[in-house]
Amino acid sequence: MTTVSIGDLTVSYSEQGGGESSSAPIVLVHGLGEDSRSWTHTQRDLADLHTYAYDLRGFGSTTVGEAEGTLDQLGRDLVGFLETVTGPAIVVGFSAGGTIVLWAAAERPDLVSRAIVLGTSSVVGRAAAEFYKQRADQAADISSDEFRTAMRDDTVAGLVSAHDRVDEITAGRLEAVGDGAGYANAARAMAGVREQPLTPRLSEIRQHVDVIAADRDALCPEKAAKMIVDGLSDVTYRVIPDSGHLMNVDNPDTVTAALREAIAGD
Repeated sequence: MTTVSIGDLTVSYSEQGGGESSSAPIVLVHGLGEDSRSWTHTQRDLADLHTYAYDLRGFGSTTVGEAEGTLDQLGRDLVGFLETVTGPAIVVGFSAGGTIVLWAAAERPDLVSRAIVLGTSSVVGRAAAEFYKQRADQAADISSDEFRTAMRDDTVAGLVSAHDRVDEITAGRLEAVGDGAGYANAARAMAGVREQPLTPRLSEIRQHVDVIAADRDALCPEKAAKMIVDGLSDVTYRVIPDSGHLMNVDNPDTVTAALREAIAGD
């Protein structure tokens, strides 16, 4: 892992591949309750490409800084990473990370040359907003049984086939959220999408976007993915079979294949 100072943060990231014959940079943005290690399988299987996976504000080894609990701030953090580390890049985001990527694609088309989003929403309903607010409040005490049980329950809800790995995955997610400050910040940012949905900004995105959904995603269903598709002018839609929200756990090889196709423009 490498660190870099960006604004009020010390950002930790993993870089794989590179070299003169390598592809354009690809930046991987993780979701809520994860860190850059959630892309380990992807970076390994795309080793011939030049990939970067960074820890969001307050996740993994990245500091939390002056957290505002807004999508705008998380989007500016991504823009700062692109400006400071990679330059213009293909940017891939999962779940909340995908929402951040869409914000950045609309805000800075000069830096996001292509966007790929997986299990992502551009709008948050009332029930989902309350869910995010509840999780943000629970993260005030990450050692509590309430928070740890909630994280396990969320992991179970995100899986279709990998239930034999629930405890392992939950442990990794608990490690990723650290002291909970970054998790609470990102959860509040997603809750805020209820009042300020990203959907109206989708029409501003002129770059090509690949939208990837899982066929059995109960947390971010295909309906949400198709809402994004309908708002974009240049889009490819793909579905990962036999997968829940945590599609990169349920069906990692198929996800990697879909990403490779999207990156290549197939």
